[in-house]
Amino acid sequence: MTDLSTIKIQSVRDDFPILSRSIYGKPLVYFDNAATTQKPVSVIEAISNYYRNDNANVHRGVHYLSQHATGAFEDVRKQLATFVNAGSPSEIIFTRGATEAINLVASSFCETFLKPGDEIIVSALDHHSNIVPWQVACARKSAQLKVSPVTPEGELNLEEFAALLSERTRIVAISHISNTLGTINPIADIVKMSHSQGVPVFVDGAQGLSHGPVDVQQLDCDFYAFSAHKMYGPMGIGGLYGKSSWLNKMQPYQLGGEMIDKVTFEKTTYNEIPYKYEAGTPNVADVMGLGAAISYLQEIGWDFIKAQETDLLNYATASLQGIEGVKIIGTSANKAAIISFLIEGIHFFDAGTILDHMGIAVRTGNHCTQPLMDFLGINGTLRASMAFYNTRQEVDRLVAGIHQVKTLFA
Repeated sequence: MTDLSTIKIQSVRDDFPILSRSIYGKPLVYFDNAATTQKPVSVIEAISNYYRNDNANVHRGVHYLSQHATGAFEDVRKQLATFVNAGSPSEIIFTRGATEAINLVASSFCETFLKPGDEIIVSALDHHSNIVPWQVACARKSAQLKVSPVTPEGELNLEEFAALLSERTRIVAISHISNTLGTINPIADIVKMSHSQGVPVFVDGAQGLSHGPVDVQQLDCDFYAFSAHKMYGPMGIGGLYGKSSWLNKMQPYQLGGEMIDKVTFEKTTYNEIPYKYEAGTPNVADVMGLGAAISYLQEIGWDFIKAQETDLLNYATASLQGIEGVKIIGTSANKAAIISFLIEGIHFFDAGTILDHMGIAVRTGNHCTQPLMDFLGINGTLRASMAFYNTRQEVDRLVAGIHQVKTLFA
């Protein structure tokens, strides 16, 4: 790394207060970014500022605070639409996160379009959140869930995926990036193959928006879900991009205030998109935090983020491969900065607990991908997921920690 890069990394780390704290008397090494990323000061301050100065319900008042909060709220919708290159801000729906966005489409789309005998395709790489809602929808509608298999390296086999597409396929639901293996799926190819059969594509982008730019129009996906807390924003907020052609046809997922046009005791008509899908009082403060997170990512720049994460992935991969008895799980040629691994003869929970007492936070378990673990023939892994604020020195701490774990179990 150049001196300039080193200077920028330190400057970036200074933006994240939690990175300076200690765990069990050791400086924190945070390698659980796939679970949630840490938050820069600008995000924390945006949330605080809303409650200190602008707190009011949106879309419902003529007084100054309500009008001001509404304007700021809708400005973030526009900002997000630009960030993912949506065709219109009306194609952006605020949700509690990617999980709610998946449930929204699984409920609304399937209620409208899924019939007995139809099929939905997911993949063996997917998170439980992108399996269970579609599984339940299939059970409710007497449809069938089809699973696109993966190779031992953790990549989708596109020939086998293509073979699953049929006249019965109603939607493909696929993750952009595997939260367990780091595999980056070829979404544009999957969309092209699916659209050639007239099949829409839903993308679980929970891991996508934190690692690189996403252009939904270039991908041509029909839906794209995300969570703010995976992209340096607050928890409890996220969203869904959906093509207006689909959103206008689907029925709303939740019912209540704000999403209505007119209510009588005889009949209710629904609001226009996106409000048709945003029932109740929204999480306005965390929308402000999401806006600040987007601004922060744009300020840091994707070039720096991708270069830093690629360097960390390559360095960590080589370092872990150099440890006898360590096996990396998932060796796709196209990966994000996520590494799952096992230490021979040592349970991942035991190893993770010991590393934690060294101040090193890694994830242990099945990472909400039990079907993938079953396919791989294992119960779980240790997972080190890195962000642009991590450093090679922290990777060295992880390597040293693994050596200590091995010594303890020798």
